Amino acid sequence: MLIAAPTIPGLVWAYHFKPSNTECNSLTSEASLQELLDTDGFVWLHLNLADARVASFLETLPGLPSIAAAALVTHETHASLTVSDQVVYGTLVDFQRDFDTNTRDLGWLHFAVCGHLIVTTRLQPLQSAERVRAAIEKNPSRYRQPMDILELIVTEFQRTLIALVMEVTEELNQIEDYVYHETPRDERRRLAPIRRTAVRLHRHLRTVLSLLRRAAAADEDDIHPAFEDVSSRLISRLESVDHDIYALQERARLLHEEIDSKLSSETNRHLYVLSLMTAFLLPPTLVTGFFGMNTGNLFFSKSDDGTMYAIGFIVLSILLAWWAVKKARIL
Repeated sequence: MLIAAPTIPGLVWAYHFKPSNTECNSLTSEASLQELLDTDGFVWLHLNLADARVASFLETLPGLPSIAAAALVTHETHASLTVSDQVVYGTLVDFQRDFDTNTRDLGWLHFAVCGHLIVTTRLQPLQSAERVRAAIEKNPSRYRQPMDILELIVTEFQRTLIALVMEVTEELNQIEDYVYHETPRDERRRLAPIRRTAVRLHRHLRTVLSLLRRAAAADEDDIHPAFEDVSSRLISRLESVDHDIYALQERARLLHEEIDSKLSSETNRHLYVLSLMTAFLLPPTLVTGFFGMNTGNLFFSKSDDGTMYAIGFIVLSILLAWWAVKKARIL
């Protein structure tokens, strides 16, 4: 028995939004191209790049420029955004999902908005896309155009960042308590992943902000009709959370420097104690080494009190070392 191949390969989900209805229709992988090209409302396709047929499907999807189709199947791991001929496409950073749990691992969401169609692709499950889907299932009447979906994806990513900032702030508070305790601990192992996450997020956010500003300044003939308002709102949102992440990055850096400073001070203290012990024990070692020579006519070798005299010299050498250290104001 032959099983017909799906019309939409790699489909994770698809929604058809109609302006006349308060609900949206969920499309299956067997949906026809006519349903995708229905001009009544718009369609959101979310595809899994693990399916090798996605690239060929996007190339044949009517209304989707070839350059946007190529951007949807790229495996580049950096943010990008292009506005050309009223088409918006590129790559956004997001957090991956592991089954039913969220992670701090970064993933990449590729998107393209053109006409009455928005297409998103990904390789791993992403948090923001899942949250947007849940929001659509709850209240689909809020979304009237494809740009609303793109704005909500970025907004959900910003909300995820806010939750991450609060979580990392609590971790830094705990590390800070240990660092400034009377008996500080080496918390560099816990601090390292926090600094790495903050640096990566700040770098990607600055890139996205630069791309949004550059795209918003494009020619009016090229820019998407709804993109200008959306970009201004997204820039404002991302700037605020980027400022918080940068503050976390600086705080983590200062904590790392404080830990290094305390460890250096502790090491210097140990070296100081070791140096004093060496200074006190070196003269007695010289005395015992002198009297330990197997040579003739050694002092006190024939005296019954020679050992006591040697002990006296040892004590005297320690006192002389102590006086020299005090004189030099080392102790």
